[in-house]
Amino acid sequence: MKSSPQSLTGLFPFIRPYRLQVGLAGIFLLLAAATTLAFPWALRHLIDEGLVQTSSPDVLASKFFGLFFVAAALAFFSAARFYTVSWLGEKITVDVKNAVYEHVLHQSPTFFETTQSGEVLSRLSNDATLIQTIVGSSLSMGLRNLVMGMGAVIMLIWTNPWLMLQVIVVLSVVVFPSVYLGRRVRRLSRVSQDRVADSSAIASEVLNAISVVQSYTAEHREAARFKNSTLQALTSSLKRVRARSVLVGFIIMASSAALLWGLYLGALSVRSGGTTAGELGQTVIYVILLASAFAVLGEVYGDILRAAGATERLMELLNTCSDVRSPVVPVRAPWPKHGSSLLLRHVNFNYPSRPLHSALSDVTGEIKAGQTVAIVGPSGAGKTTLFSLLMRFYAHQNGELILDGVPIERMDLKDLRCRIGVVPQEPVVFSGTVMENIRYGKSDATEQEVYAAAEAAFAHEFISQLPDGFDTYLGDRGVRLSGGQRQRIAIARAILKNPPLLLLDEATSALDANSERMVQAALDKAMQGRTTLVIAHRLATVKRADCIWVLEHGHLVEQGTHAELIAQSGLYASLAALQFSPLAASANGLA
Repeated sequence: MKSSPQSLTGLFPFIRPYRLQVGLAGIFLLLAAATTLAFPWALRHLIDEGLVQTSSPDVLASKFFGLFFVAAALAFFSAARFYTVSWLGEKITVDVKNAVYEHVLHQSPTFFETTQSGEVLSRLSNDATLIQTIVGSSLSMGLRNLVMGMGAVIMLIWTNPWLMLQVIVVLSVVVFPSVYLGRRVRRLSRVSQDRVADSSAIASEVLNAISVVQSYTAEHREAARFKNSTLQALTSSLKRVRARSVLVGFIIMASSAALLWGLYLGALSVRSGGTTAGELGQTVIYVILLASAFAVLGEVYGDILRAAGATERLMELLNTCSDVRSPVVPVRAPWPKHGSSLLLRHVNFNYPSRPLHSALSDVTGEIKAGQTVAIVGPSGAGKTTLFSLLMRFYAHQNGELILDGVPIERMDLKDLRCRIGVVPQEPVVFSGTVMENIRYGKSDATEQEVYAAAEAAFAHEFISQLPDGFDTYLGDRGVRLSGGQRQRIAIARAILKNPPLLLLDEATSALDANSERMVQAALDKAMQGRTTLVIAHRLATVKRADCIWVLEHGHLVEQGTHAELIAQSGLYASLAALQFSPLAASANGLA
């Protein structure tokens, strides 16, 4: 995608709600430019009428007062313009960041398979800062100098057309090299921003896995990788800086040449008597305004090019369409009273990143309301994939997946996911308080409801022993809690949500015996009165299920009770037999 200033049009939807403020900023900008252009005119009258020997002190004082009045007006209008434009920059940048962040949160896992979270964070921080700079400062400066430059041209044509014609010829020489250099700056700006995003992605990935990095003593290796990435970013940035420096230097040099040429011609005109001293002073200041306007416009153009690249990158995120979306006219299923019913008919699914590999193939089965179904099978059999399809993190390619009588692709995503509670193998605990983490399952829950959920998850006792109880801050990813405690927080969250369908993804596999006992008791409590699908490899958990589904290479190869499957002497019987061989069980297990 080629960067160009036209890319800034992507900001129009965010500017539109502030039309009134934009109009005020435009008025203040025009008034500030007008008072700036009025200053040379007032100075001319001061020189020609107030400084001559025949003028009275009152006339001189009035001319100085008029000059001060122009300066005061310029100060007021400039301050008003600065505040209004800065306010717009802050508001628009916040709106862009919020819109992009919210949009990213609605993307399916397919998006995150190809986009690193560090890159997204880089766009939300670095690129948004560039947009704030251009909207809140540079663009206003550019427009102000453009108006002043045009005004200076008009005044010069009116007061000294022959001089202006020669100045325009000189300035026209500036345009073509500036366009060429500007294109190079634009291209290098995009490359530079991409390299900065790469280093941010590396840092985010490593810091999120710092324990693994340190356990493999890979600190120096990762530091070297980050250093190499930042070196590439630095190289790209220096190329951009060099190109922009040449652009700015050329514009200033050409503008100075125009200024000096104007001064030279003006001096000749005064010597010949064709121009008064006041007119020369007026002309000189207008030429200075014109030259400085060109210089500032060159600087601003570089900022615009960088902001254009930043806008492109953010708009790319904002225009990304998730491959899993709610239907235009969703069908709402009745809310079940005793757990959800689930029906799968010939379900087929391939991951988008592995289109030739079948993750689930022709899976057909039925789960009645209130049943507990255990899903077992070797690693890679498709167990977690089935959970992902139920949550519609991915869309199945063929077949039907019907929840409570309605195909899930016809349900609103929010309605579908409100019916499902998930307790993962690795529970997610946010860096907030215990109360906030449990209440994540139901944001409007009362404290009494949170206490009841914690009690049901057998978490109330250990929470009460924390320094501040339910108001204890848990730290990044819940580092202050043990694995079993984090798991019970996750179970309390699911109980508080009170969904008719509960998905348990090996919720006790990584726990010690004591923690497993507590968590299993909490899970038994959570499973009451609802349909439960549980991925498990421990025989004690599987034997309690009403039905067992056995998956292998994406196929549902067996289903039935524990006794029925043992009698069939198939895959389940072989996996169950591994439970009695400690060495084999530790290597394989049921999952």
